[in-house]
Amino acid sequence: MKYFFLSGSLRKDSLNTKLLHMAAQHLSSPVSDIANLNNLSIPLYSGDIEAVGIPDNVQKLAKCIDQAQALIIASPEYNYSISGVLKNVIDWVSRIRPMPLKQKPILLMAASPGPIAGIRGLWHTRVPLEGLGNYVFPEMFSLGGSFQAFDDNGFVNPDDQKRFVATLDGFEKFSKALTLK
Repeated sequence: MKYFFLSGSLRKDSLNTKLLHMAAQHLSSPVSDIANLNNLSIPLYSGDIEAVGIPDNVQKLAKCIDQAQALIIASPEYNYSISGVLKNVIDWVSRIRPMPLKQKPILLMAASPGPIAGIRGLWHTRVPLEGLGNYVFPEMFSLGGSFQAFDDNGFVNPDDQKRFVATLDGFEKFSKALTLK
């Protein structure tokens, strides 16, 4: 199974990106497949820019998404909703034809310092992804109190580790079932 990992955070020490590295390790997927949006310098979506041509970095990102069999997205919640950076990427990639963000199994995850754990942002993230025809996994992984949730060995709380592994294992089965059709 070829996974593509996408972080909705630009922060250098993003806990959401850390979740993706942990997921890649659990799924035995190459860590190099984690997209670093800071390196891509994707402009804000504009029809005027699109009229001139879809930026090269958007096309590169779209190619990576297209080549993947499944996506895992980890993103912070901003003001009770989807990360602006992630929404911008979804908007740009949706303009590529044939559209690479279609009929992909997708797992959504969030790490947040707050007790709600980013789940509100994940519910908002589902909307455009499902609207584009993807299969968003029904279970989402959200981790509250994330500044204290990790140590050098991974999760501090063994229950968080169990939930994380169960979610990833469930998503792996879900993805394989969809890609074997």
